[in-house]
Amino acid sequence: MSELDPASPPGLELLPLAKLSGIGPAPATIDLAEWAAWRWVGPISSFLGTASPPRMVDAARTAPSPRRPGPSPRFDRLFTRPRSVLRWPPTADLVELVAAAVRAGPALVVAAQAPMARRLAAAVRQAGGHLVTHPDNWPLAAGGTSVIGTRSTVWARVDGLANIVVIDEHAEALQEERSPTWHARDVAIERAARLGIPCVLVSPHPSVDAQHGERVLAPSRQEEREGWPILEIVDRRDDAPTERGLYTGALVRFVRADGRRVCVLNRTGRSQLLACRNCDDLACCDRCGAVVRQADEGSLECRSCGAARPVVCQNCSSTSFKNLRQGVDRAREELEALVNEPVAEVTAKGWQGDERARVVIGTEAALHQVSAATGVAFLDFDQELLAPRFRAREQALAKLSAAARLVGPRAGGGRLLVQTRQPDNVVLDAVLHADPARVASHDTELRRSLGLPPFGGLASVSGRAASAFIENLGSPLGLTIVALADDRYLVQSSDLATMLDAFASTPRPSGRLRIEVDPPGA
Repeated sequence: MSELDPASPPGLELLPLAKLSGIGPAPATIDLAEWAAWRWVGPISSFLGTASPPRMVDAARTAPSPRRPGPSPRFDRLFTRPRSVLRWPPTADLVELVAAAVRAGPALVVAAQAPMARRLAAAVRQAGGHLVTHPDNWPLAAGGTSVIGTRSTVWARVDGLANIVVIDEHAEALQEERSPTWHARDVAIERAARLGIPCVLVSPHPSVDAQHGERVLAPSRQEEREGWPILEIVDRRDDAPTERGLYTGALVRFVRADGRRVCVLNRTGRSQLLACRNCDDLACCDRCGAVVRQADEGSLECRSCGAARPVVCQNCSSTSFKNLRQGVDRAREELEALVNEPVAEVTAKGWQGDERARVVIGTEAALHQVSAATGVAFLDFDQELLAPRFRAREQALAKLSAAARLVGPRAGGGRLLVQTRQPDNVVLDAVLHADPARVASHDTELRRSLGLPPFGGLASVSGRAASAFIENLGSPLGLTIVALADDRYLVQSSDLATMLDAFASTPRPSGRLRIEVDPPGA
């Protein structure tokens, strides 16, 4: 329990504070953390920990006042209204927007990626504004200096906070993967509303959640179109027999062209799906029956139970397998043979090969770890378009906008290539015409009809204590509970507050329990 200036309980006398070691969250942040504990069904201590400095801070510090950035007519108006949702092309500059926030500040700016936060901070300082990074400059932010950083920055203490800006509000990186699964965008909206200050949400394609109940502001059609690169769609429905692997003729020509090329395949290892060449039997786990993957040449491993075994068919003992869904390791070997030059590989684990290589292949991590490119190709984009998640279209569009930011606008020669068997998909149509509103319109109607967020509440309950918690929860009016495999449940409600109130009033059993409100993988 956390409370400021509490009254003494009957029969107890509270002692005065004996020593102050350092400063922490502002009083208003404690109330915000209590709200977040209800909103994402987690302990208030986790939010207060995020809002506290990483090291002991004895006092806030005030920075000298630098010259202020000049006026920005196109952005200044955003900081005169309670909330704004701005659709801003992926390759368009954000420095002027952030400088406008600093000029109207002190400002709190949240960016999805740390490199972008550092770049914007340096550019705004060069333009005359004073913008520090979080959490390195926690004392200066607490003293009233504008601050920028990643997800946790939304909890930063900023004296006299005047506005909050969230850049790339659609990004998955803004949601905490661990429970409680809070989202920086939603915390920013609530914090700004409590303080009565402007909140600006910026994205190349604002999410359905951000747009809910708000009018989207956007540049002219010409400016928005110029802010997206050229998209080439390779329709794989009529592939010739010689082009049934990952690499079509169009893809090979694209990679061999001049300039740095990045190929994206969101599958790690050598293979994610194997079949025996002798009997066509799928390679499955001998312990739990799940499909196994080949992480390296010597073994097969199960992602479900973690078991590992030699590369041998359980049905006929053959050691020869067909690669039905190859991973990025194997894809790199084939790409090197096709282009006849070294190819570097990038995954979340880091780089393999020369980081200066002209051709790079990797998972989605390549879009954030490669500094610049002239073209990006998605080898199997159907994996993103057909993912079993209701946010799949938004997430697929996010990958394309990240690639667009990497290659730059069409006027500079930026090009994207997508291999797909769904060339008419609304996501590709939106990028082809530089009109991301098409995806938002499609998803808004679909989610409204299904009662999915933001038109309803959704939560995942899992862990050994999940069954006991669901039993304690009972069958409250307005909640639908679906039992999934392995002590996992999905809870849905037409009203988010109804679901959260039900969770808050349910006793927690002992044992591991994970409650994910707005589950990231849903």
